[in-house]
This record gives sequence, structure tokens and C-alpha cells, in this order.
Amino acid sequence: MQAKKKYLLLYLKTGGGHLAPAKSIAKIIEHDPSANIEPVLIDGFEKTKKIIRFIIEDGYRNLQAKARWFYEALYAVNKVNLFAQINSSLISHFVKPYLREVFRAQQPEKIVIFHFFLIEPVYEVLRELKMNVKVITVVTDPYTAHPLWFLNKNQNFIVFSERLKYRCLRRGINEADITVFPFILNDKFSQKMPDEKIPELKREFGYDVNKKVILLLGGGDGIPKGMRILKILLKRFKNIEVAIVCGKNNSLLKKANRLKTANKYDNLKVYGYVDFIFELLNISDIVISKCGASTFLEILMMRKIPVIINYMWEQEKGNVEFLVNNEMGIYEPDISKLPRLIEGLLEDKSNYLKYVSNIEKASLTNGAKKVADFIKSF
Repeated sequence: MQAKKKYLLLYLKTGGGHLAPAKSIAKIIEHDPSANIEPVLIDGFEKTKKIIRFIIEDGYRNLQAKARWFYEALYAVNKVNLFAQINSSLISHFVKPYLREVFRAQQPEKIVIFHFFLIEPVYEVLRELKMNVKVITVVTDPYTAHPLWFLNKNQNFIVFSERLKYRCLRRGINEADITVFPFILNDKFSQKMPDEKIPELKREFGYDVNKKVILLLGGGDGIPKGMRILKILLKRFKNIEVAIVCGKNNSLLKKANRLKTANKYDNLKVYGYVDFIFELLNISDIVISKCGASTFLEILMMRKIPVIINYMWEQEKGNVEFLVNNEMGIYEPDISKLPRLIEGLLEDKSNYLKYVSNIEKASLTNGAKKVADFIKSF
């Protein structure tokens, strides 16, 4: 039997926006037996020094949660090519030994990059080992991408919007090296659940079938200002179900549970890190969230209205603009205004349906299958 071709899918655990699309593509390729391909997910920091992992991975999460201004300042600094190149080279130095080991062992036919910090070390190691391997870079920011994606202009890029393609062209990237697809999502988010199944699902998860549901969702690291939002909503809405997904934010999880117990909030559901976001989105009416690419697009795919309370400048700025300019969602960073805003959506049916109608008109699709097919044929 012919040995399977190895496709390496490289990511870092800086938020869920890089691993999630890599896993989606791996799953599709893996379930195509005719392709004779073995997709291998590789964490680029697997054997990197703990201090580097702490700075990049934990630092990313902590800055987003506690010092967003500092993260945004770093982002701005990296728009200057000199600083971007220095940072990229520093990370590359620590990543290359592990990648060298992996490439030698796996002998890949293709490599797919899902994080900008892995671009430089991948190309350097391939040159050093004199390996002729096809490389594709998947830019996981759909509208306004981090400048570090484009330090090396001689790459084969997959992007997720014409807007970003235009920006790539302005940077001097060859149009033939840019391919546009719909965003990559987990396959189960390709289609919302039929409306007639929602009551049964609500009962299964312990919700009142006759009540509206507001979901607070912020991705794997929880939602910023989660406790403040909870207190404001629960004080205002007694006859609406409120749910919060805290992700890996154990501090938020404990505080939310204490709030529920102390005040006997029967209309509050508190979750930690869960694998049933699809179900929670389907039973929800409004989703309060931040504007990470996977999160806000999953909300839209389920035909729910996203209310965005914050985003990371400039990386997620395009996501917010896409929502607001197309009237598919609302951006409201002033937490105190959320109750009145939500009342306006839930009590004015025509207002609510306006957003839902715009979401439906956008005809959003899951690009995972198309991207996987492109990678196989590349």
C-alpha cells in the first residue's frame, strides 16, 4: 500500500482563531480516503522554551483581558517593518529547532501555515534543509490582518475577503499568489438548526421554551467585562434567560457561579469551557460578544444578532466594520447602554428582523471544504 502523503498544518495557541481553522481543514482532508493524505497538526511552540510560550501565548491572553491598550500599542509598532522584522526573527530563532526536527521526521509534501510567527522559521528551515515543499499561508484575519502576515511577499496566500485581497495587492503582492475563499469554520456551523427543533433543544439544556435567551460569549478566554455585563442584564431582565460561557477563564467562572448562588438567579446559566457552542447559539436570540473572526462568523451563520462590546484594534477592526456597515450586528462598547439596546431588539420585532434579514441576504457560507480542496490540488 502506498504511504500516505504528509500535510503539516502549523498553528500557535494564541487564542482559538488559528487552531480552529487548522483543525477544520485537517478533519476534512482526513475524511477523504481517496486522497491518501495524512494531515498532521503541529503546534509550532511544542518544544519551545516555556518562557517564550508564556510571553507569546499567555501574554496574548493577558494583554487582551487586562491591558488591551498595550497589545494595541505593540500592534501599531509592528506596522513599522523594522520592528516587525526584529520580532519575527526573534521568534523564529526559538521555533526553528523544533520545526527542523519535525520536517526531517515527517518529510511533508505540503505545509499550511495558520500563524504569522511561523512564516519566517518555516521558509528558513526549508532552505537550510534544501527541501522542496509547497507552502500555503492561510491568513486567519478576514478583513484587517496583522502586518506580520505580509513581511514575506513571496508566498501563496489564502485570504477570506476581497477587501483583504485588495490590501495585499496594495502591498505589492502578486495577484496570482492570492486566493479568496469564504472563512473556515467547523463543519457543524455550516447550517443552523431547523426552527422546529429549538424548543426541544431548549428543554434539553434546561431553558424555558417560552423565554428569550441572551448569550454572553467571548471565545476560549471568556468575555471581557463579563461580570459587569451579567449584573446589569440580570438587574434589568427578570423574565429573560441569560447564559454566559466563561471558557478557560476560571476566575470569571467562579465569580459568575457565586453571583448566581448569592442572588438565586434561576434565569442564569453559567458554563466553563464547553463543546456545545453550536447548540447554545441556536437557542439564543441575541449574542453579546467580542469580535474575533471565528466567533462573530459562527454567530452570523446561526442567523443570530451579534452585539459586539469590544474588539482588538486594528486586527479586528474590519470585522466590526463588516457587521455595522452591513447592518448585521451592533457595536456598543458602553456596557451601561446594553439593556436599552437589547430591549429595542427584543420588543421591536421589525427592528430585530431587519438585522436577521440582512444576515440572511449576505448568504454567508463555510469555506472549509473549498479551502481543503484547494490545498489538496495546489
